[in-house]
Amino acid sequence: MKKVLSICAIVSCLFITACSKKSGNPTPTPTPTDTSTYSPPVVSSSFAKGADVSWVTQMESSGYKFYDKNGNAMDLFALLKSLGFNSIRLRAWVNPSGGWCNTADVLAKAIRAKNAGMKLLIDFHYSDTWADPGDQTVPAAWASLDLPTLETTMYSYTVGVMDTLANHGITPDWVQVGNETDNGMLWPLGNATTSMANFAALVEQGYKAVKSVSSTTKVIVHLANGYDNSLYQWMFDGLKANGAQWDIIGMSLYPSYSSSDWATVDSQCLANINALIARYSTPVMVVEVGMPENGASTARDFLTDIITKVNGVAAGNGLGVFYWEPEAYNWQGYGLGAFDTSGKPTEALDAFGN
Repeated sequence: MKKVLSICAIVSCLFITACSKKSGNPTPTPTPTDTSTYSPPVVSSSFAKGADVSWVTQMESSGYKFYDKNGNAMDLFALLKSLGFNSIRLRAWVNPSGGWCNTADVLAKAIRAKNAGMKLLIDFHYSDTWADPGDQTVPAAWASLDLPTLETTMYSYTVGVMDTLANHGITPDWVQVGNETDNGMLWPLGNATTSMANFAALVEQGYKAVKSVSSTTKVIVHLANGYDNSLYQWMFDGLKANGAQWDIIGMSLYPSYSSSDWATVDSQCLANINALIARYSTPVMVVEVGMPENGASTARDFLTDIITKVNGVAAGNGLGVFYWEPEAYNWQGYGLGAFDTSGKPTEALDAFGN
C-alpha cells in the first residue's frame, strides 16, 4: 500500500500536520439511522472477517480517537468487534524509523487483539519500512549479508517475533512470509526474476521458522493484484519447483488500481482463486482490500460481493477477507480507509456485520 501514500503525501502534508494534533480531532455527530433493508453476507463461522489496523498506535499517539456510529468514543478493537470483525492483521518491520511496527509495537497491538477475542495475522515485511511489489528493501542491518547468512538471520528474526508473542500467550493463526512479494523479497538476493531459487529458499526459511514455534500457525505467501492469474501461476510454479512450502495463498485486491470496474475485478479474482486451488491444492485468503472512503455505498457493494464470492469457494477453501487500515481518516493522505472524517465507520463496513 506504500504506492497510495507516495501519491498523496505531497498534496496532503499541510492537512496531515493539522489533523495529527490532539486538538484537531473533530467532534463527531451521530450518523442518521439507516432505514435500508441491507443485510450483510452470511459466512461460515470460521471465515476471517479481518482488518489490518497497524497504524492504530501511531494514530492514537497523535491524538486520534475512534467513534461508533452514534458518536461514542470506543477502543478501536472493541469497535471493530462490534461491527462484526473477528480477525486483526498487523505488519512487522525489523528496525523502523520511529519504532512503529517494530516487535514491541506489534506485541502491544497483538495483546489488544487477543483481549478483544480476535484472531491474529502477522505480516512480516522483512524490511525496515514498506515492502510491496516495487520495494523490497533489505533491512539496513542485513544489507551486507550473503545468502546463507541472510537465511539464518531471517529465520532467527522470525523465531524471535514468534517467541515474543508466545511468551505473552499469543499464537498467531496466520503468518505472512513477506508482503506483496510479486517479484520476491529481501532484494537484491531474493529478487525472484533474478533467482527464483533464492526467493524460494527465503520463503522456506520463513516457513520453517514459523512452524518451529507453532505448528498450528498457517503460513501465507502474499501477492498483489488478485485478479492476475499469470502472475500467481508464475510465482507459485516457481516456488513449488524450488521446494518452498506454504499453507495459504494470500491476495491483495484494490479495484481502484485496475482499469476494470469492481464487479469485473471481483469476478476475475474468483476465477483466479478457483484456478489456484485446482493447481496447487492450496486455500486462498484475500488479505488486503480497500476502496475510496468517499464512496462508501460503492465500497459496501464491492465488499459484499467479494466476501460472498470468497466465502462461497468450494470446500471452504476461501478463508477470509481483510480490509487494509479501515480506521484511517485524515491520516497520511490515505484515501481508502472506511471511517469518515470525524472518526466514525462508514456504511462500507456494514458488509462485515454479523
